[in-house]
Amino acid sequence: MEPVDAVDARLLQALGEEPRATVVALAERLGLARNTVQARLTRLESRGVLGDFARRIDPAALGHPLRAYVTTRVDQRRLAEVTEALARIPEVVEVVGLAGDDDLLVQVVAQNADALYTIAGSLLAVPGVERTSTALVMRQLVPFRLDPLLERCAART
Repeated sequence: MEPVDAVDARLLQALGEEPRATVVALAERLGLARNTVQARLTRLESRGVLGDFARRIDPAALGHPLRAYVTTRVDQRRLAEVTEALARIPEVVEVVGLAGDDDLLVQVVAQNADALYTIAGSLLAVPGVERTSTALVMRQLVPFRLDPLLERCAART
C-alpha cells in the first residue's frame, strides 16, 4: 500500500478528531477546496486506508466486556478451513497470522468467564486446530492509536 502524503495525514487527523465532520467543515479546517477534500476522501476509501466503522464500537456495549487473545497452532494444510471456521464464531473479532511458534492470534470477546470457557472450547474443537493458549486481557494500557504516526506523516513536507 502506498503511504499517505502529508495532506492526507492532516485529513485523517481531522477525521480522527471529528469523525462526523462534513466535507465542507474538513475543507475549512484544513484550508483546502471542498472538491479536493472530497477527491482525497474518495481516494483514501478506494485504497482501503479508511477502516471499518465497527472497529470503533466497544464490545462491552454489546454485552461482551471480557476480552482475550488466543494463540493458536494449526495444521498448515487446513489453515483456510480453520480460518473459515473461526470467522463463523461471532465472538471471534479478529484473527491474524503469526510468524513463530504459533500460527494465529485470535482476539475473542465474551460476556463472562463461563462464556469465555465455552468459546475457548469452540476454538479448540475446530478441525485443524492443534493447540491453543488463552490470555485474558486484564486492562488496556495503551489503546489502539495512530495519532503519533499521523502527526509524523503530517509534518513531512
